[in-house]
Amino acid sequence: MALFSQDQLEAIANALGDTDIGLTGPEIELLIASAKMKDPGKVTKRVRIYNAFIDSQNTKQNRTHVLEFIRVAMKPARFTRSPERFEPLRTLVNQALSFAALMVDEAGNLIKAEAARTLPEAQRRAQELRADLQGCGVHPDVLKFCRAELLADNYFHAVQEAVKSIAAKMRELTGLTDDGAPLIDRVLCGEPPMLAINQRSTLSERSEQSGFANLVRGTFGMFRNPTAHEARINWSMSREDAEDLLTVVSLIHRRLDKAHMPARG
Repeated sequence: MALFSQDQLEAIANALGDTDIGLTGPEIELLIASAKMKDPGKVTKRVRIYNAFIDSQNTKQNRTHVLEFIRVAMKPARFTRSPERFEPLRTLVNQALSFAALMVDEAGNLIKAEAARTLPEAQRRAQELRADLQGCGVHPDVLKFCRAELLADNYFHAVQEAVKSIAAKMRELTGLTDDGAPLIDRVLCGEPPMLAINQRSTLSERSEQSGFANLVRGTFGMFRNPTAHEARINWSMSREDAEDLLTVVSLIHRRLDKAHMPARG
């Protein structure tokens, strides 16, 4: 098994020790002990993790303990008290791991993935994608997912993250904490729904509301179900496909922005 390079270890440590959403000092102390690594002491979080990683890999001449640290750190059960931290942290960690052909899936498993391409190429692709989407008037909440770091391996990641933003907006507008189909059913279905995209005063308008719910449900199902347990290498996505899918996500965002909350009897 190839060792991590110094740059890769530094990137992974920077992600796990991120100031805003990364591991806390007590968490790092516990994880270092759990992974049976030497604790370098209470320096800055990123340096502490990096020093523990580099010492373990140099001493053991393998990356077993580093991988164990990452596995334990990214177990979803650890985030039950702060679930909002998991996905942003997983994104940061996967950006770092992508250069070592690894990723953490939604279940917290460390799996193989397609190795990232060069950052200059990723930056070029991001600029091209953003330019095309801006020309089509795509919603600004979607454009933020066309960053170079999200496109370092392929377009799938950007689209997947953009789809997640739909759920985030529905939760923000309603105060719910659900996800996936249960969230869509509670927000867009029912009599009346929590969010309505029209007045629902005619059969045509009620059909439009139902169709919109099905569109959102299908978009979620396409990216949150079949692919949740597979590496992105299994989905080859072209820029044209990404543009089309991000345009659909943009449409959903615009309709949600204009939605209202019907009075409930």
